[in-house]
Amino acid sequence: MSLDTATVRRVAALARIRLEEEEVARVQGELNGILGWIEQLQAVNTDGVEPMAGGNPEGIAAMPLRDDVVTDGGQAAKVLANAPDREGEYFGVPKVVE
Repeated sequence: MSLDTATVRRVAALARIRLEEEEVARVQGELNGILGWIEQLQAVNTDGVEPMAGGNPEGIAAMPLRDDVVTDGGQAAKVLANAPDREGEYFGVPKVVE
């Protein structure tokens, strides 16, 4: 499949990307290259290959998980050390409601 310049302009408009006239040919080549890679992937025989949930062959269940424990963090001083404005243990922000 090959994209023409009108299609490239349409895709750019849908993606809200402003293309200068001299950029259209470059982007057309890049998009056609991407479509070529997709065609190569579609040509691969995947019969008998089971879907995977991720890169781990044993699946997600075999991944080590940490305990889900709720804490207060206990690091307010470190978090607020670089704050531009503080109000006690909180970030100081400008008032937005009048």
